[in-house]
Order: sequence, then structure tokens, then C-alpha cells
Amino acid sequence: MNDSSWGAPPGAGYWSAPEMGGAPAGPAYDVHGAQQTRPMPIVPDVPDAGRDADDRDDRSGDAARVSGPLFRDEKPQEPMSTPLPSPPPKKRAGRDLRAAIGVGLGLGALVVGSLFIVKAVFVGVVVLAVVVGLWELTSRLKERKGINAPLVPLAVGGAAMVVAGYVREAEGAWVAMALTALAVLVWRMTEPPEGYLKDVTAGVFAVFYVPFLATFVAMMLTADDGAWRVLTFLLLTVVSDTGAYAVGWRFGTHKLAPRISPGKTREGLLGAVGFAMVAGALCMEFLIDGGSWWQGLLMGLAVAASATLGDLGESMIKRDLGIKDMGTLLPGHGGIMDRLDSLLPSAPVVWLLLVLFVGSG
Repeated sequence: MNDSSWGAPPGAGYWSAPEMGGAPAGPAYDVHGAQQTRPMPIVPDVPDAGRDADDRDDRSGDAARVSGPLFRDEKPQEPMSTPLPSPPPKKRAGRDLRAAIGVGLGLGALVVGSLFIVKAVFVGVVVLAVVVGLWELTSRLKERKGINAPLVPLAVGGAAMVVAGYVREAEGAWVAMALTALAVLVWRMTEPPEGYLKDVTAGVFAVFYVPFLATFVAMMLTADDGAWRVLTFLLLTVVSDTGAYAVGWRFGTHKLAPRISPGKTREGLLGAVGFAMVAGALCMEFLIDGGSWWQGLLMGLAVAASATLGDLGESMIKRDLGIKDMGTLLPGHGGIMDRLDSLLPSAPVVWLLLVLFVGSG
């Protein structure tokens, strides 16, 4: 509000009284009621139309600063109160939560359905996720860093590693990994030597990061209760992420690793640990043959740590590449690699603890 809005507008009180029939301009004054009225304040003449806009604004301000009412029945206006500060905006999730939930439920139905219907179909789902993840990773490396990690040997070798882990377990996985790394070295030789070292280094890293870690999921599946082991692994990782998100979004104030992932908090990490330990105790007690609740507590703690480290590890990669997400394939989630970031490092942890606690069975 400016000053001219306080009080009456310029020229108020200059209109002639009806009974005077167009008297000269001047303060409204009733001769017969002179004893009952008080003099009007002196205000400047009405500016003529020939004045410029700046002069009119100045005179409007002068007239507005005249104190007191201009008519007997006019009450002085109360000054406007200072507006109250608006409440702080509510916290909002960084993604489309509705889309994220819908996609998450769809993926969960696909994974669980294939897991308990035909194990080989679930292995195919893992292979598909590995190939798409490798495509996303190599594409971002080429776009942002000019690194040409060869996708063909990575995709073929990665699929072979998962299948070998399911058929021949650990021995098959190690052999397939060695052959895939060798294929990357040879395939890159068909191109000019410039950048050879960084390309094959990125390729070998991709072999280890995506298909090799995913092979432990296929190895869990080989046990008699393999489907329940894989389900336990998936539940613990998802519950850990959910606990971190829910507690961190609601109570998070202390940053966990601000240089790597500013959104993660220490409170969120505690939420991940608490949720995962409870889920681990329940899963080991009711889903795993020969399992015990205290083993589940330890497993939940280990999964919360590995999932958080995996999430931070991919955040470090994305920061180095200068991107927010690895892809756009999954609405509300980003890419496949944005969903595998916590699953991949947790797979060998769960596989190893299950072998130690209840055997390879």
C-alpha cells in the first residue's frame, strides 16, 4: 500500500453544495450551521489536466498527508495492520509420489509373481534388469565423460554371468566374469587406441558393479527355499529404503553426507536400521527354514548399511557425471540403475549371511 491510499483522495471536499448552485471552489461550509461545524483543513487546489504525471503524484501525496477527516460524518481510517508472515512451506517429496508408488507396485507384482511361479522366469527378469542397467550406465558414461565402454560384450557376458550363477553357482559366476572382462578387452581393440585404457577400465568396472553383484540373487535362488530367500532379500532392502525415506523426510535435520547426497540424513539412516532390523527378525523367524529372530536383527542391520552405502556409491557416480538420474524408464523412480543402487550391494551380504546362518541348502 502506498501513502495515497490513506485518508481521502485529492480534491475531496471541493464540490459545491447543492443549494449553492455551483459556488466557487472552496471548503464545503454551511452558513446556517456555522456554529456547529469546524473549519476544514486547507488543502492545495486541484491540479489541472496540463500537469505532468509526476507533479500529480506529488500533489496526491501532499493531499493524502493532511490529517483529520474532511467531513463531519467521516471517521478517520485505521492504519492497516502489518500482514502476518506466511507459514513455511510444507516438505514435499522430490518425486511424483503417486507415479513412484504405482510403478513400485507393478514391479513388485512382476518380481514376486515370477519368483513363485517359475524360477527360470525370475532369472530372466534379473537378466533383463542387468542388461538395461548396463545400457543406462554405459550411455551416461559416453554422454557425460566420453567413455566408450563396449556394451555388446558387457550385455552378453552379463546375461551369461547371471545364468551361470543360477546353474553353476559361485564357480560358474567367477568363470563367466573372467571371460566377460576378457571379452571387453578384446572387443575394444577393434577401435582406435586413443582412450583404450579408460574405456576398458570402465567396462571391467561395469562388469563387477552390475552383473556380478546381481549374480548373488540367482545364487540365492538355487537353495530349496530359494524363493523365500530372495523374497527376504528384497523385503529387507525395500523396507530399509522406505524407513530411511519416511523418517528422513519427517524428522531429518542432520546431513549424513552432504557432499555426496544432500538429501540423506542421519535420522533417515536410523530409520533404515530400525525398519530393516524389525523386518529381518520377522523374515528369519517366519520365512526362512531354520532361521532365528536374532539372526534377522543382524541381517537387517547389515542390509541397512549395505543399502545406504550402495545408494551413496551411485550418488557419487551421478555427481561425477553431473546428472540427477541414470535414466527415465521408470516414472517417479528414474532409471533401472536408480532402483538397483541399494539392491546390488545388498545381494552378496544377504547371500553370505544366509549361508552362515542356515547353510547353502
